[in-house]
Amino acid sequence: MSSIDTSLPEEITSVTADKSDETLSKDVIFELLKNRRRREVLQYLLDAEGTVTLGELAEQIAAWENDTEVTALSSDQRKRVYVALYQTHLPKMDDAGIVDYDQDRGLISLADNADLLVLYLDTDTHRQDRWDRWYAGVSVIGAALLVGAMLGVPGLSALSLSVLAGIVIAAFVVVSSVHCLVNHRVQQVVENKLSRIS
Repeated sequence: MSSIDTSLPEEITSVTADKSDETLSKDVIFELLKNRRRREVLQYLLDAEGTVTLGELAEQIAAWENDTEVTALSSDQRKRVYVALYQTHLPKMDDAGIVDYDQDRGLISLADNADLLVLYLDTDTHRQDRWDRWYAGVSVIGAALLVGAMLGVPGLSALSLSVLAGIVIAAFVVVSSVHCLVNHRVQQVVENKLSRIS
């Protein structure tokens, strides 16, 4: 039977000496993220948005790794992932402040430093910025209003083309201003997270 290396890399050991420090080095972040199971733990916890049990976490990761459903897993597949999470991955993530891992009760939840790792993952939260739809919507509606006024559509023909063009331009200014404000706030959040990475 092969032994599992449960020792912590020096980078992580140095972080655990002072848990009150909320910064992580890039070396620690990349050490944690280089392992697929640890990335899957993080993804599962992000989706769960709360505390999960070690059993359900191990089952889902085993199902992903074996490209099957949880109900179709063998006991060996479950056990292999369970043991690796229990002995190696979750303690490392807990020591780095990424997860809160109650080993005695088998409960896991995201901890304060988890947001630092999310910066490096391709998650749905990074794909929600869809400002292109707002700009396309304003363009289509603006073009429809202008074409309708030129073709003499009742209601629109009462307004001059310059007034309608002004309305369309004002709509673009509003959407652009909101976009800039949102991007500025997002940038502040990202910079705050990056300031915690040494």
